Amino acid sequence: MLFVPGTKPSWVDKAIAGGTDAIILDLEDSVPLAEKDAARAAVRTSVLQLAAAAGTTGVWVRPNAWESRLAGADLEAVVVAGLDGIFLPKVYGPADILRFDALLEHFEIRAGIEVGSVEIIVSLETAESMSACEEIAGASPRVASLFGATARDADIGRALGFTWTAEGLETLYLRSRILLACRAAGLQHPICGLWQDLPDLDGLERFATSNRGLGYRGQVAIHPSHIEVINRVFTPTPEELEFYRGMVAALEAAQAAGDAAVDYDGQHIDIAHVKTARDILARAEALGLG
Repeated sequence: MLFVPGTKPSWVDKAIAGGTDAIILDLEDSVPLAEKDAARAAVRTSVLQLAAAAGTTGVWVRPNAWESRLAGADLEAVVVAGLDGIFLPKVYGPADILRFDALLEHFEIRAGIEVGSVEIIVSLETAESMSACEEIAGASPRVASLFGATARDADIGRALGFTWTAEGLETLYLRSRILLACRAAGLQHPICGLWQDLPDLDGLERFATSNRGLGYRGQVAIHPSHIEVINRVFTPTPEELEFYRGMVAALEAAQAAGDAAVDYDGQHIDIAHVKTARDILARAEALGLG
């Protein structure tokens, strides 16, 4: 998912051409207060234009936080056909999710779109939201994922007082807990981020690889130059897919012979391993790699 400032509608097509799976049109931190109205109008136009183009790129909007008193006007402008969801900042607890749920339903009805169709990704940027991530994950059927905003010198670093390092040990507990909260709530696409050192693509790759290893399935980016690295890290390689296809075939052959397990590539394999393999292969097929 790639952030695009709401004041830069000309960047939308470039972002999509860069290969991102989704864009987040930003009305919050990247938009000065004096430009909020113009940004809302520009974002609304972008959402409608992308809907008319019927592309496959996800379209999300980051509104301003509830406490800003700007969120209602944001949603009134952008909840239109073609909006996949909102990327919700500065949350404190499940009550915030319910407030936005109610607002979204109101504006969905006004726009004549299906109630419940606009999803929510919750950006955890406060100590309160981190400590309540399990309750937030289950607060509404609209919640599609959680995002831990653990970037260098960002809101959560200030709130918790940690010192950011590239190795990420200071945020490992947070990232692990967010992932667990997602999985426990049945949210299958936890999202990590951000990597702020724009020219350090090697660091970005290490960061993305570490998060994929934890169980994350995607990443938020702030620059188009990061898209290729992120896509490469989170996309199964041909070698991985060949390995897991072979695993499925090996167990199926063993089962046909009356066995419940098999030695595959030096490993003891049974149905639990093959369920994992089938999950990976299904995700690859969804990515068009079947």
